[in-house]
Amino acid sequence: MALLELRAVTRRFGAFEAVRRVSFAVESGEFFTLLGPSGCGKTTILRMIAGFDQPDQGHILLDGKDLAATPAERRPIHTVFQSYALFPHLTVAENVAFPLRMAGRTPAEIRTRTAEALDQVHMRELAGHYPHEISGGQKQRVALARGLVNRPRLLLLDEPLGALDLKLREEMQVELIRLQREVGITFVFVTHAQPEALALSHRIAVMRDGVIEQLDEPSKIYGFPRNRFVADFIGNCNLLEAAVAATEADGLRLSAEGLGDILAPAGGLAQAGDTGVLALRPEQVRIAAEGLALANRFPGTVRDFIYVGDVTTYMVELDNGRVLEALLPNQAPGRARFFETGDRVEVGWPKEAGHYVRDAG
Repeated sequence: MALLELRAVTRRFGAFEAVRRVSFAVESGEFFTLLGPSGCGKTTILRMIAGFDQPDQGHILLDGKDLAATPAERRPIHTVFQSYALFPHLTVAENVAFPLRMAGRTPAEIRTRTAEALDQVHMRELAGHYPHEISGGQKQRVALARGLVNRPRLLLLDEPLGALDLKLREEMQVELIRLQREVGITFVFVTHAQPEALALSHRIAVMRDGVIEQLDEPSKIYGFPRNRFVADFIGNCNLLEAAVAATEADGLRLSAEGLGDILAPAGGLAQAGDTGVLALRPEQVRIAAEGLALANRFPGTVRDFIYVGDVTTYMVELDNGRVLEALLPNQAPGRARFFETGDRVEVGWPKEAGHYVRDAG
């Protein structure tokens, strides 16, 4: 039996359906992420799980028991918010101990469990400090400790890293993975940041307009998107409009306007005549001055590039006007880029690269 289950949950605000018949199950010990753009319904789902809001239709079950009649304060669930929600007049230790005091625990148990929770997030040395005396990352650790101290069955995380700078976000991602592994609590995580979801999650539910577009492991969502929205939303992606010219034993032969034939991997149920897109990640596209020995290769001109230290992404305009992104690792010490704007190049990719996504219909 799944720890948490949503069955056909719908939430309306007037005539607007924020969540439409959403169903999924979360296993005990899982790091499960709701991912999507602002307004897609992910935070509404989190609020219903927590008990801050109620569904108009459907059921939310914990350990097989419907939570409809259980108020938020009686659910074995804790929520960690982006804003930290720490009490400014309480010390770090007092903030962490607050849920235990509200639950009527003994002073000895409060001391022991507060110390354990602070140790889990490496914050015991700052136990006597106040929130205004610690950094944003440390505040986030305190909020996590407070969420863990009552040993909830389920920890809900609502954009908990959104207010942190990039380096600190990456550090806290590592901390979250470590914490989740060590304490064994089930996490339901809400974010709009795709790299964060890919890095942290066992499974991801990609949402749009109140529905789940795809629910799968991160590698499957990244490498095998179900539709154009998922392909375009998860990371950078070249989307090449193409029709299936023929299905062959070892893959597909696609016809792309202005490019001609493209060889691609087998596309599941794709049949000759289908229209859709080849989803091609920039890291799958090679770039060279000339002479690429690949099944798919086309001449073009470097129109722009983005240097980010370890890699450079080139925007190459093909001779038909289509722009492809190609990612090149910067392996040579001291060289910031390999090609200049205006350079003539070839871009290409093997026939095993990419994923063909049929149009719905």
